[in-house]
Amino acid sequence: MKNVVIIGTGTMAAGIAAGFISQSVPIAILGRCKEKSAACLKKAILLSKKIGINGANANKNDAELEISQSHGELSSWQEWDQSQWVIETVAEDMSLKREIFNELDKKVPPHIPIGSNSSGFPISKIADGLKTANRMLGAHYFMPAEVVPLVEIVLGEKTDIRFAEDICNLYRQIQKKPVLVKKDIPGFLANRIQHALMREALSLVEAGIATPEDIDDAVRYSFGFRYAAVGPMTQKEISGWDGMANAAREIYPSLSNITTLPSQLEKLMQSGKTGMKAGEGFRKWTPEEIEKTTEAYSKRLKAAFDVLSIQ
Repeated sequence: MKNVVIIGTGTMAAGIAAGFISQSVPIAILGRCKEKSAACLKKAILLSKKIGINGANANKNDAELEISQSHGELSSWQEWDQSQWVIETVAEDMSLKREIFNELDKKVPPHIPIGSNSSGFPISKIADGLKTANRMLGAHYFMPAEVVPLVEIVLGEKTDIRFAEDICNLYRQIQKKPVLVKKDIPGFLANRIQHALMREALSLVEAGIATPEDIDDAVRYSFGFRYAAVGPMTQKEISGWDGMANAAREIYPSLSNITTLPSQLEKLMQSGKTGMKAGEGFRKWTPEEIEKTTEAYSKRLKAAFDVLSIQ
């Protein structure tokens, strides 16, 4: 089986690699140096064992798993013809991404698709002016990449849809859930929906209508609870579009349509209160609370994954 090449050695790279290793698809991790790519491979193997390994890799120990994968330096890698999919996961730096894609444009055989895990930069801009832009597409994962099933496959202005369809099939084979985004728009699909919700949530906090804690509970224990079972479109097919339409006529005119961040959030960030990593966001976080919350988050994600697997 040909390998999947992952460019980058950060958290996303390790999670993406783990998803393939767990389904016994060989991978190659490429970074700026062999030491970083080797460390990323070790982390990916650890993550793959946490989520469970199927197929030929199932009974291999860590040493055997390392031997059966590849890693190295991007600048010196030569085994491109042994690849079925190349995905870039480096930092959100447009000049860096364009530099890498320019290199891949020349080195990777033109029948092999190339993707970017960028969460913000359109693949059309990353691939602009490149000779083989027709095989380049967005491939947006969500953290933690080894657990969250969704991968957004985004068509650029010049992407041949056949490459996108092939990659969607590849992800289905490794138990991921690909969605095809047919136009390269800001935020792609999931983030547009997520930010629409967050804009309304932040506006409600700004207006003093609800606390951040009450908004969390309102989402988790109402429609968020239902969305683990079916998505919003199917849920309304079940409950009826007429009821939704009647409510929408009343609600839509009052929804937030702000185009800048609320002042309360701006002030939080200006004072360095960016969330758990800073020890404070809308609320303060002790080290013990951080550990407890992140542990519960991981357990709930695993439980949600199990729910989504029910046929």
